[in-house]
Amino acid sequence: MSLDAAIVVRRDRFTLDVDLRIASGEVVAVLGPSGAGKTTLLRAIAGLVRLDAGRVAIDGVVYEDTATGAWVPPERRCLGVVFQDALLFPHLSVLDNIAAGLRFTGSARMVARKRAHEWLARLDLESLAEARPAALSGGQAQRVALARALATKPRLLLLDEPLSALDVATRAEVRRELRRQLASFGGIRMLVTHDPIDALALADRLVVVENGRVVQAGASLEVTARPRSRYVADFVGVNWLSGRAHGDAVALVAGPTLTVSDTEQGDVFAVIHPRAVALHRARPEGSPRNVFSGSVVAVDDEGTRVRVHLAVPFPLVAEVTRAAAAELELDRGGALWVTIKATEITTYTA
Repeated sequence: MSLDAAIVVRRDRFTLDVDLRIASGEVVAVLGPSGAGKTTLLRAIAGLVRLDAGRVAIDGVVYEDTATGAWVPPERRCLGVVFQDALLFPHLSVLDNIAAGLRFTGSARMVARKRAHEWLARLDLESLAEARPAALSGGQAQRVALARALATKPRLLLLDEPLSALDVATRAEVRRELRRQLASFGGIRMLVTHDPIDALALADRLVVVENGRVVQAGASLEVTARPRSRYVADFVGVNWLSGRAHGDAVALVAGPTLTVSDTEQGDVFAVIHPRAVALHRARPEGSPRNVFSGSVVAVDDEGTRVRVHLAVPFPLVAEVTRAAAAELELDRGGALWVTIKATEITTYTA
């Protein structure tokens, strides 16, 4: 089983142009900032947005092809969709909401209700069978929406920001349930999200979309280890710089030169984890290779750690313990010295 999609959708000054292939057995998360085109991509695959050019096929069955005029309406595509807001039918009970999906695909009423009962048991929702959506919590509503989508045995499951409307505690609980259900689902699975935690917890492959184009794709560890855009670097939480390498020196676009342990040549990206950035109130002794003077721009308290935004010759973020932050008196700002070991800088071809 596989999804093969070449999607071109034009909207005013925005064009979505994405090629996507997802094989059965993998969970792919489509990531990107707001307005990147993620939801438009999902809706185009589902048939809720018509293509201006391209093709959508599942297991070789063509659902849309602008070259031949082929078109299969959304209700006849073998797929299930879970939206950000559960979009349950407010006048139906939980049981009948799940059965409704089966009825739309042609199941007889008694068969649909029997299978709906089975899914209620599977997601531990039996006590809510006769409840109306208005009586459900956000987490319960999303589990019902998931059951409705999976009950039809779709070949493709599309999840559009399924956790974004939930509070923090509920989100973690529903994420665990979703991970279990995705693991047992034998079809093709695609998740659209802007949240890196959801993406990394649920997906084994990431596709990053920005401004309607794929800027990076690959296994989760590969993408997070070697960001290829500012957006990816920010959600991973690392410093991401660009420059030109010659031997063990990288002349940054931002101005200064970094000494590194790699021996790349040409245009490169350099990644520095915030924990690898050491802070000092006085210029450090000895001869560290990467030493910069700067000042504190902002300090973010994140529990046991503190993230320090710095203005050195280039923007930089450091991460220190609360004890170190107190010792350095970061709350008073002022000048600082920064050191970075060459061995803590990762470079790779741009």
